[in-house]
Amino acid sequence: MKTLRQFATGQTAIPAATAWYLADLGEFRGKQELYTRQSPQRLRALREHAMIESAVSSNRIEGVSIDPSRVRDILVSPKPLFRDRDEEEVRGYRDALAWAHAEAASIPLDEPTIKRLHAMTRGQIWDAGQYKDKDGDIIERYADGSERVRFRTVSAADTPTHMANLVRDWRRCRDEGWVPPLIALAAFNLDFLCIHLFRDGNGRVSRLLWLLQSYQMGFEVGRYVSFERLVEQNKDRYYETLEQSSQGWHEGRHDPWPYINYVLFILKTAYTEFAERVGETKAPRGAKTEQVQAAIQQFAGEFSIAQLELRCPGVSRDMVRRVLREQQAIGKIECQGRGPAAKWRKKRVITL
Repeated sequence: MKTLRQFATGQTAIPAATAWYLADLGEFRGKQELYTRQSPQRLRALREHAMIESAVSSNRIEGVSIDPSRVRDILVSPKPLFRDRDEEEVRGYRDALAWAHAEAASIPLDEPTIKRLHAMTRGQIWDAGQYKDKDGDIIERYADGSERVRFRTVSAADTPTHMANLVRDWRRCRDEGWVPPLIALAAFNLDFLCIHLFRDGNGRVSRLLWLLQSYQMGFEVGRYVSFERLVEQNKDRYYETLEQSSQGWHEGRHDPWPYINYVLFILKTAYTEFAERVGETKAPRGAKTEQVQAAIQQFAGEFSIAQLELRCPGVSRDMVRRVLREQQAIGKIECQGRGPAAKWRKKRVITL
């Protein structure tokens, strides 16, 4: 609400760095249709892999994780059997993604939608889909036991009013053109996180809304490249810019541009990666083999087939196994154990 309200005059000065991001993203969007006409098989593989990466990464950012060997069982199986709440929440995020992917154009951005997304991602927990009923600040805790208040969130009593205002301001901003749409998206995301409307799970819902809003603006790259994975890979910058832009938020004296530029940076990175993956109609012969070999080299220690698959979008399990056997045959890697849970590792090279 506070950030969008800053833009209500329609006379906001957009920093040069932000303008450059917007120009680049406009160019990528112009090429989007060309990219999405390339290789249907490759695009389908990218969509499936992005769905898995997004569900795993968005939850892992918030400390919710599942065993890599269970990823496909939980996220691909039609009716998975959950071992714990973490698995249920990761699957719930995947189902929320599927809803956004399939019906983005018809999903209203309103409070019932926001509550539904929260309920889907929080499983059967008692307050799923409900605004917080107690005040709670964002606390940063350190290894020595000390802590500090990183941000004082909106009180539980004021949360419904703030959310109603945020949704209303979002609609007005889009209808009246206060700022370019992508800036409005990032501003909404910042305000949502500052309100902190749920007891837990705000970050995950914010990323789902980010994806939904980008689809509704015609930026489709999130279907093929995981925003959530990119946020996880740039997690330090995420928290740094969020803290910078939240200072003075309650008084409306904050600087939203560090966080807005971060959101635009993630979008641009996603489009750059997408263009690299589908820029050619046909992958050169041996490209998938090289992709798996390169992924193996990235592991410092032991790794499983499931972990290797996550680093090889668009590569089938059979191809991954074939490359592992080939690398084992020439003595570059070795297998530790047997069966699906077996671990692999690179062989040490001994020099004399």
